Amino acid sequence: MSAARRTPRLLTATAVAVLLSVAGIGVAAPASATTVTASRTISVRSAGFYAGGVWDIYQSNAFLTVNLTQDGSGNLYGSAVQGDIVGTLLNGAVNGQNIYFTISWSNGAVGRYTGVRGTDGRLSGTTFDLNNPSSQATWVTARTF
Repeated sequence: MSAARRTPRLLTATAVAVLLSVAGIGVAAPASATTVTASRTISVRSAGFYAGGVWDIYQSNAFLTVNLTQDGSGNLYGSAVQGDIVGTLLNGAVNGQNIYFTISWSNGAVGRYTGVRGTDGRLSGTTFDLNNPSSQATWVTARTF
């Protein structure tokens, strides 16, 4: 019997951190890593936390619910509702402990949300209407991330 020849594989720093964690060796995964293959270089960015799901935002002037999905790069997609007004996420992302997204509302407003994940795991930040920048509010979540 001949031995099968195996091609060596390169592991990202994140994969090494996961393997060490499984082995009981505590290390933090890096914020970003790069995998180099023979044909190309692939950048891998860790989002920092997962913001997908249905969750509530308590604004200083309103209450809304978002329904988000998040891809492996941290990009956010989804919708929102505030009473009878519905919104669509135009863009958004999680980057490290920061989050941002823009919601286009059915009443014509376009809300820009920026925030940060606090040490308690809750998100908080500010928002303003891109069509009326003087219309601003603060926001926070009860849910932890």
